[in-house]
Amino acid sequence: MINILVVDDQKHIRDGLQAMLRQFPLQLDNIYCASGGIEALQILRQHSIQLVITDIMMPDMDGLTLMAQTKEERIKVDYLIISGYSDFSYAQKAIGLGAKGYLLKPVKREDLQSAVEHVWQEIRTRQALSLNMEHISRRAQETDRKELCMFMQGAVNDEAWIRQTQQQNPELWQGYRLCLLREELRINQPGASSTHSMESIAYLVYGRQGCICLQHRPHLILAVDAAVDPGALPAALKAGQIDAITAMTDPQQGLIGLPGSYTQVLDLYRHSYLFPEKRCVLREHTQRLERQWELPHEKLYALFQLIGTKNSGQLTQEISMLFHKNVLQRYHIQYTEQLCRAMVQMLEEYERVIRPYMGEEALDIECLRNLFDYPGIREYIQALQQQLLRLNQFYYEYKCSYRNSQDLNEAIRFIHESYHKPLDLAMVSNHVSLNYAYFSNLFKKNIGKGFTEYLRDVRLDKARRLLAETDHKIVEVATMVGYESYKSFTRAFRDVMDMQPTEYRQMMRRKFEREGKYHETAL
Repeated sequence: MINILVVDDQKHIRDGLQAMLRQFPLQLDNIYCASGGIEALQILRQHSIQLVITDIMMPDMDGLTLMAQTKEERIKVDYLIISGYSDFSYAQKAIGLGAKGYLLKPVKREDLQSAVEHVWQEIRTRQALSLNMEHISRRAQETDRKELCMFMQGAVNDEAWIRQTQQQNPELWQGYRLCLLREELRINQPGASSTHSMESIAYLVYGRQGCICLQHRPHLILAVDAAVDPGALPAALKAGQIDAITAMTDPQQGLIGLPGSYTQVLDLYRHSYLFPEKRCVLREHTQRLERQWELPHEKLYALFQLIGTKNSGQLTQEISMLFHKNVLQRYHIQYTEQLCRAMVQMLEEYERVIRPYMGEEALDIECLRNLFDYPGIREYIQALQQQLLRLNQFYYEYKCSYRNSQDLNEAIRFIHESYHKPLDLAMVSNHVSLNYAYFSNLFKKNIGKGFTEYLRDVRLDKARRLLAETDHKIVEVATMVGYESYKSFTRAFRDVMDMQPTEYRQMMRRKFEREGKYHETAL
């Protein structure tokens, strides 16, 4: 695609040239027109023009002067000159200024088309070469950046490579800082990463010679001019409405120290979790941190002793105390990492006990293994608190289930032992020391039938055995299995067995007689 500017002080010539150009089989974007050199120069300054077709003789600024002015202003554009004069001196001057062709008026259609196509082919060739050179340049820069990144991360390289690479940016490597930028994004926060925006702002602050990008992922790492105030970049990021934490090393000298600087900037990055209020973390913020400590094991054990209780509020409070910033900010970041690992180990031990009782439910302990997977320490503590409260709920239900099983077993034993006595739900619930209503619901939920129905079935089961195996009178059997009256016993028996107690006894005796005769015959 090409933009063309037609310049002539005569309107009919401008219109004629424009009409011919539109008939050519070329991919044209726009055709601009100007009535003189001054107007043409304004258009060239405002728009991207690839080809100017201009008259030489014009009243305000002639074509040759226009060519000279654009050359002085370094406006890259090609020219075709048209003129009513055949004086060779004009052509010489035009060619000297870079004109691609010289056409005499009246301009013939085929001459104009041939000249424009020739210039268009040159423009396309130049554009292709330029794109190819840019691509080669970008690939070379990317290769250099990758080599620098690998060297920074500990890859071995020879002294010749170090000297050669250092000579490409000698002023920067004489005094630089490594800078790691961590964008502050909340969990599930929508929006794309601002890595390229942060890099662009860094180049504005330090200039192209004072900033080199060494790594884009997982965090942006730059080598920047140590002479610039460390607070300049955080301030520029804030002005650009980018919420980011900056970790910045001490000034370094020489490329040979890059791996050491990398170790230091990663350490500062980890410490940024201890100081979420600081936008720029420097080594001076970590120098006084204590490097000897003992984990608060007693407090950890006390915390987990609360697991399985209704004290969720106290659990939350204890976690906040263990991870209080005044405690964490006393020590090197390794203290916080060890504390997190200890919490995860305790969670695993407690989960292992109740895992068989959890069914498809489970804790997400894996999400707690790496503090630095989270945007900040606050988000990690929230995730830890959530998993601990879930464990507390699971453990509480497990303990209740275990305790309820013991209580129910004792209640059932008591019923089978005391069925022949006057017995009701209140007596059994008191025996196992449970609330009347709670025990009633618990009994029905776990046994599958209510207490009255269960007691009736126990008594009638005993009655059937007495009726079949003894000669006790029906009224005696009723008393022996806990019924206060003969009538209530026979009614309950009839409801369950669909027959009277006497009929059941007769049926069972006939059965025994048949079985006895069969046994004698077999002998």
